[in-house]
Amino acid sequence: MMPTLSFVEQLARGAGTILRDGYNSEHQIKYKGVIDLVTEIDHASEAYLLKEIQSLFPDSHVIAEESGETKGVGTGLWYVDPLDGTVNYAHHIPVFCVSIAYAFNGVVQLGAVYDPMRDEMYIAERGKGALLNGESIRASSTTELTKSLLVTGFPYDTWNTELDNFKNFEKLAKMTQGVRRLGSAALDACYVAAGRFDGFWELALRPWDIAAGGLIAEEAGARVTAVDGKPDYISTPQSILAAAPGIYEAMWKQLN
Repeated sequence: MMPTLSFVEQLARGAGTILRDGYNSEHQIKYKGVIDLVTEIDHASEAYLLKEIQSLFPDSHVIAEESGETKGVGTGLWYVDPLDGTVNYAHHIPVFCVSIAYAFNGVVQLGAVYDPMRDEMYIAERGKGALLNGESIRASSTTELTKSLLVTGFPYDTWNTELDNFKNFEKLAKMTQGVRRLGSAALDACYVAAGRFDGFWELALRPWDIAAGGLIAEEAGARVTAVDGKPDYISTPQSILAAAPGIYEAMWKQLN
């Protein structure tokens, strides 16, 4: 039995309530890396999601940010990010979300990204378009890089990796209306889907960061690939280029 999109949306709303209710608390912060944080709310949200998934789909195969991989049977696979934008959350910056995707036979079929502070629910089912709070959304129609607004992100090991992304940031910032950095890859992709940003790229991600947002952007008409142009942006090593069709090629040329 496959889950329904409404079930995935229900999961995202439930986890989003946990994030919103805990937002103003004094957080218990632990470090997975020098600047890679986790809070007690990450764990509470993920525990809720895993319990709900396993209650209806007890044999589920799940890849979640905090608990890692839970082996299951069958060809269904869940990607769970209980709190995308933890650094923002820990600093009481209201830019974060819950991201949940379900893949079948290696292809993401369902996705939900929920921003509880703005009560914005982005959802998509493959082949059926993308919605924001029940209304259809489309990627922008821009065809000129100089008239575009972009968004990107940087890896947690940016000080000691060749993939630090700063050269790309500088180059594209000088060719566009600007490049923003929100701190949530899932929301970045959804904002491309909604036409708020014209393009998004990032060089180093994890599958739970982008599985749902990538599907939502695709279903909204954006062109979504790995940065090198390959269609698979979920498998290791993850990278993503999600852009309005009219500027995709121009962005790709600048990044390759």
